[in-house]
Amino acid sequence: MTPAPARHLNLSGASNFRDLGGYPTGDGRTVRWRQIFRSNHLGHLTEDDAAVLRDLGVRSAFDFRGTEERVAARCAMPEISVHSLPVEPTVVAALRAITADGTPLSTDHAVEVMRDSYRSYVQKNTRHFRTLFAHLLEDRAPLVIHCTAGKDRTGFACALILHTLGVSGDVISEDYLLTNRFYRRDPNHSTDLPDEIRQVLGAVQASFLAAAFEAIDADYGDLESYIRDGLGIGKAERADLEARYLQR
Repeated sequence: MTPAPARHLNLSGASNFRDLGGYPTGDGRTVRWRQIFRSNHLGHLTEDDAAVLRDLGVRSAFDFRGTEERVAARCAMPEISVHSLPVEPTVVAALRAITADGTPLSTDHAVEVMRDSYRSYVQKNTRHFRTLFAHLLEDRAPLVIHCTAGKDRTGFACALILHTLGVSGDVISEDYLLTNRFYRRDPNHSTDLPDEIRQVLGAVQASFLAAAFEAIDADYGDLESYIRDGLGIGKAERADLEARYLQR
C-alpha cells in the first residue's frame, strides 16, 4: 500500500502548514490529498519554502487577516493569487479594554475573549466564509487558507469545510487541535500582555471552536441550516464540493 502523504509540512518560514486531505467521511470516501492546505501567514517564506509550495502546485491563497495584518506581512510568492477575506482581529483590544479600568487579567478572561471572537466569526463575518465556499466551488485547488497564526479564523474555516464534506465531528476536533502540536509563535509578534495570557492566545482549545458552533445553533438553528443559509451551500453545491474534494 502506498503510504499517505505527510499531513504537516515543516516549512522554515511558515508554521502549522498542513494538508486537510486523507480524512474519512461518513459514506466511505476520503478528502483528497494535496488540494486544500492550511497555514499561518505566508509573509516569511524562505526560498526553500517557496519551492515546496511550487512543487505542491499551490495557486491560490485565501487570507482571513485584517487590513493591518496583511500590510505587515504580504505573501512572499507573487505567483500565488491572494484573495482577501478580512476578519479583523479583536482579541488583544478586548483584553486591553478589560484592563483599562484596573481589572487584573486572568486566563479566564483570555478564554472568554477567545470564545467571543469565535462567536463573532458567525455573528459578524459569515459573509467572508460564504465567499470562501464560493471560491472552493470554482475549483482553484491546490490552495491554502490562512490568517496570521493559522489557528483561529483558519481553524473555523477548515472545520466548516470538513463538516460540509461529511467528516465526523470527532475527526474535525482532532484536526483542529493539531495546531497545539505544530504552531510556533512568531517571536517578532509580541504584546504587552502577561505571558500566561499569551499562552492562551497562542493555542487552541475545544471550547473555542465549540463557541462558534453554539453561535451557529443560536442564530441558524443547527449546522446544516448554517451551511445552507449562511454559507450558500445547497444540495447541488454540496454535491459539487464532494465531487471536487472527495475520492473513493
